[in-house]
Amino acid sequence: MLGLGYIGRKLFGTPNDRKVKRTRPLVAQINALEPEFEKLSDEGIIAKTRELQKRAQSGEDLDALLPEAFANCREAARRALGLRAFDVQLVGGIFLHQGNISEMKTGEGKTLVATFPAYLNALAGKGVHVVTVNDYLAKRDAEWMGKVYAQLGLTTGVVYPFQGDAEKRAAYAADITYATNNELGFDYLRDNMKASVAEMYQRDHFYAIVDEVDSILIDEARTPLIISGPSQDRSELYMTLDAYIPLLEPEHYTLDEKFRRVTYTEEGNEFLEVKLQESGLLPEGQSLYDPESTTIVHHVTQALAAHKLFHKDQNYVVANDEVILIDEFTGRMMKGRRLSDGLHQAIEAKERVTIQPENVTLASVTFQNYFRLYNKLGGMTGTAVTEAEEFGDIYGLGVVEVPTNRPVARVDEHDRVYRTAKEKYAAVIEAIKFAQTKGQPTLVGTTSIEKSEMLSEMLKAEGIAHNVLNARQHEKEAMIVAEAGRLGAVTIATNMAGRGTDIQLGGNVEMQVLAELAANPEANPDEVRARLEAEHATEKEKVIEAGGLFVLATERHESRRIDNQLRGRSGRQGDPGRSLFFLSLEDDLMRIFGSDRLEGVLSKLGMKEGEAIIHPWVNKSLERAQAKVEGRNFDMRKQLLKFDDVMNDQRKAIFSQRREIMETDEIGEIARDMRLQVIDDVIDDFAPPKSYADQWDVEGMRDAFLEQLNMELPIAKWAEEEGVDQEVLAERVTEAVDAYMEEKAQAFGGDTMRLIEKQVLLQTIDAKWREHLVTLEHLRSVVGFRGYAQRDPLSEYKTEAFQLFETMLDSLRFEVTKRLGQIRPMTEEEQAAALAQQGVTAAEAPADAAPSEEAAAAAEAAPVATAAAGFDETNPATWGDPARNDPCPCGSGEKFKHCHGRLA
Repeated sequence: MLGLGYIGRKLFGTPNDRKVKRTRPLVAQINALEPEFEKLSDEGIIAKTRELQKRAQSGEDLDALLPEAFANCREAARRALGLRAFDVQLVGGIFLHQGNISEMKTGEGKTLVATFPAYLNALAGKGVHVVTVNDYLAKRDAEWMGKVYAQLGLTTGVVYPFQGDAEKRAAYAADITYATNNELGFDYLRDNMKASVAEMYQRDHFYAIVDEVDSILIDEARTPLIISGPSQDRSELYMTLDAYIPLLEPEHYTLDEKFRRVTYTEEGNEFLEVKLQESGLLPEGQSLYDPESTTIVHHVTQALAAHKLFHKDQNYVVANDEVILIDEFTGRMMKGRRLSDGLHQAIEAKERVTIQPENVTLASVTFQNYFRLYNKLGGMTGTAVTEAEEFGDIYGLGVVEVPTNRPVARVDEHDRVYRTAKEKYAAVIEAIKFAQTKGQPTLVGTTSIEKSEMLSEMLKAEGIAHNVLNARQHEKEAMIVAEAGRLGAVTIATNMAGRGTDIQLGGNVEMQVLAELAANPEANPDEVRARLEAEHATEKEKVIEAGGLFVLATERHESRRIDNQLRGRSGRQGDPGRSLFFLSLEDDLMRIFGSDRLEGVLSKLGMKEGEAIIHPWVNKSLERAQAKVEGRNFDMRKQLLKFDDVMNDQRKAIFSQRREIMETDEIGEIARDMRLQVIDDVIDDFAPPKSYADQWDVEGMRDAFLEQLNMELPIAKWAEEEGVDQEVLAERVTEAVDAYMEEKAQAFGGDTMRLIEKQVLLQTIDAKWREHLVTLEHLRSVVGFRGYAQRDPLSEYKTEAFQLFETMLDSLRFEVTKRLGQIRPMTEEEQAAALAQQGVTAAEAPADAAPSEEAAAAAEAAPVATAAAGFDETNPATWGDPARNDPCPCGSGEKFKHCHGRLA
């Protein structure tokens, strides 16, 4: 009997079908406009853009402009690239503009789809960001789709690491900017460490289109972006602790692979105590359970995690004397990314490479909170439906499946489950051999570099020619992927997410043309293309006869999306294809998540060696296991976000305060408000409310004002006067300090004083925020233990984080007031000494030479410090080569590592 749900779907369609149906009138409007736009000249297309920009910036709703904008963009793409967008691509673009995720199968042309909503939203003049997963795709898409935007009269920019300041600023100022998620997040953090608005890169966070949205907003969301600076070197500690780990016995620790946790047992702690006391790292009589042992316990735990949870060629590779992390979702090397809390150093000690110093956090943000800054967000991927709940909960994004242009003709076979890995790999080799005899191209998916290289060795032993695509072959990836659809080709891939290059049956003609012209620059491009296109057509026919691309997966990933991404490489644009997963009970997913029952079933069936179980129930059982893992990962990310939301509210408050300080000319008012608050706090401390004058701590108050304001005030005299209460006292102190600061402003000059106040405020905010981040990290690491006392760790964290923030703000006010109280202009003698230090006499100095802002702000007790000769703030080449603890060449008087060395 058919269920009511099935009957309802047949009669009314699914909710997804109804969403797609609602776009049909818009698509019909765009199609109706096509003949009119085809008649426009190239100048006419640009003129249309200018007209639409004027209307958008005059307040006309972008939804009303959509049909004309999409029709103009389609015509521009046809002229610039020879590509006319299909109706389903317009549908995908409409959903992106509406702030949804368009799930479109591989090969459906997502890169072109993004141009439609990007163009429409760029008309508002606030900038559009198109986000990709790697620098190669950002540059490629910006160059490729930039031709369409140029045809439309818009500018395109691309942001990439280690880019020059001027070029990066121009890229962000463009109408449409292509960038990776990492670079956008880091630039946001860098912007909020700048000293002036003019130095900032990013404009409004108006609209972003995220390509491979599941990879960026879900897979990478577990790891926050952190800008850090080096702290002390503790290489010897890591090496000493690392030597103890191989001595541990299995009873010394417990390993939970399911939750990726490793902890010491009581026996392990006793063993370590003896070893640590022998080495002198743990004082005699001190236990690992004592509060004083917190730091050493943290480091020995990280050393254990480095050995038991992180594996070479799976989680990281070792190259050029450094440990480089591998992105578990894309299989790419993540140069420059490091694990925090000493874990990366522990792995470096394990691998005997140079140990880099630990870092302290200067600024951090999660991808969830960065992308929630945007007024509107859209996303594209081939696999998002399985994570629709998370996209809705965290980002408020709907997920819509966009129909394919042609029906999918791929055959997805049931998984084959073998008892052992040895049997599985033997069957894999046989399946590859059989496909190759037919000339069918085979894409073999593995879950780690180690397994891809092991399989590669097995294929070599069998004499089967093949390519390997993993983190080690990152540079060649586009060519390897482009050749994967050729007759009889065998390609082993660690992961296929976000590769950005289609596997076309018979090979990719564009890549072949580029390769041949690179090898033979004298060749005629037209002749080369004609010959290769003819050869490709013949080869494609043979590949189609052989059954299209065969996707052979050697393991199930813990996420269904990653499996679907691999499977989706076959059967693009209606091509034939086939997918098949080979599994064994020794696979990580099967071993960790319920292989016991399956093993029982296989034993009862009396299976012989080399036989596989093939049944739809097995697939369903595995998908349930994967769904459980995905649910657990979602809960982890949700918990991370709840904690980060607390910090995010504080981050927004601090960053907006910084921005206000940078933008305002009334900086003196902000400094004065802080000063008044400090005066009130000091009076409250030493002359509590409702107390009498003879109860006041007059001496304590005088000393406090001397320290905070750098002023000797007659507090005792005032306190003896009739009718002087706390309010009168506050007024007199305020009058005195206002007059004192006014004298300073006149001595420096109004503009210089404003500049000094601005710099002091920004530098103090940055220093206090850095300290606060470290405190919050420590709080986060210990607050979990409150659960044992039946207290909610999140509520505890919120309460204490708020109190810490209040304390930080109080400390900030006191620090700013104190520093501004201490600054003074340099005397003539000090200026002469400063000039002499630079080798310039007073007579040679320019008549209008004013003391540098930093020199003018030097404290009275501090030694005179001036910028080095030829020092240029914007050109690190002029800074010389100071050691980290040397004075900064800018003349601030601070150590280089705390000043310009921090930003270098």
